[in-house]
Amino acid sequence: MADASGLWAIVLAGGEGVRLRPLVSRVLGEERPKQFVKLLGPRSLLRQTLDRAALGISPDRTVVVTVRRHTDYVAEEFTGTAQPPYVLAQPEDRGTAAAILYAAQWIAWRDPAATLAVFPSDHFILGEATFMAHVQEVAGALERHSERVVLLGAQPTSPEGEYGWIEPGPPIAGDDTVVSAVRQFWEKPSEDRAQTCLAAGCLWNTAIVVARARALLELGARALPEMSSRLAAIQQFLDSEQEVTAVQDAYALIPRASFSRAVLEPHPERLAVSRLPRVTWCDLGSPHRVLYVLARMRVRPAWADLLDAPAPPGRVAVASH
Repeated sequence: MADASGLWAIVLAGGEGVRLRPLVSRVLGEERPKQFVKLLGPRSLLRQTLDRAALGISPDRTVVVTVRRHTDYVAEEFTGTAQPPYVLAQPEDRGTAAAILYAAQWIAWRDPAATLAVFPSDHFILGEATFMAHVQEVAGALERHSERVVLLGAQPTSPEGEYGWIEPGPPIAGDDTVVSAVRQFWEKPSEDRAQTCLAAGCLWNTAIVVARARALLELGARALPEMSSRLAAIQQFLDSEQEVTAVQDAYALIPRASFSRAVLEPHPERLAVSRLPRVTWCDLGSPHRVLYVLARMRVRPAWADLLDAPAPPGRVAVASH
């Protein structure tokens, strides 16, 4: 698969993975964020994400966003790697909004015309080549819809309240089958709302985003003006001895915020959605989901016997056009 010109990857690797900590503690006998753990085979979840992104985006256009207290794990991950990605180490975890907007600013300062694809580092995907080809197709659609922030939506199989939900509208520009308008977005809705969304044909939000850097930053400035302003002020210190201090000062003053809750949910008019093609997708947010994925893979590592918990139905999406 060819590298898409102008396309950058942002890989989110700064979370603590609190809900998976009990499983990780049993597997490894230590406390370690899930993205740095080899849960599904010989590669960590972060490495799987990077390898998947590399099917369409080169490592020299890939930015891993983490936090300083995870830098030892990141260094371990990239030991012996010929071409590691860029690593942005945030002073503190201020949530996904800060991580995404900081990385988007950092890329835009270097490449103002950049297109971005944002990937969480705790997903399982079967059909990776098909998935990345779709990411590239969505990036290409931004030639016609450059003002939109596109979410990748998965076909739901249950009224899952731990995911965001997207109500698709009509195709944008009438004849475009790649992206559709978004009528409404709900982040982690109530059980009743999730049931209504499922019945109405809404999609799960995968938290994978494709957008022009400019459009993403404009949406961030509209939704979180103070955070965006403080992050933008770092530019004057870029590549100087004062950059680390400038980042520290900015993060000391910005509040924690969820990108989905604070940026996406209030502004459906700025969004678009693209339905995943025929791939299997799952967010590995809980021990039950990990065991479900292992069952789908017909793999059962020794550590799985330590957990006496059946996998719940309907937490994995199998999407098709």
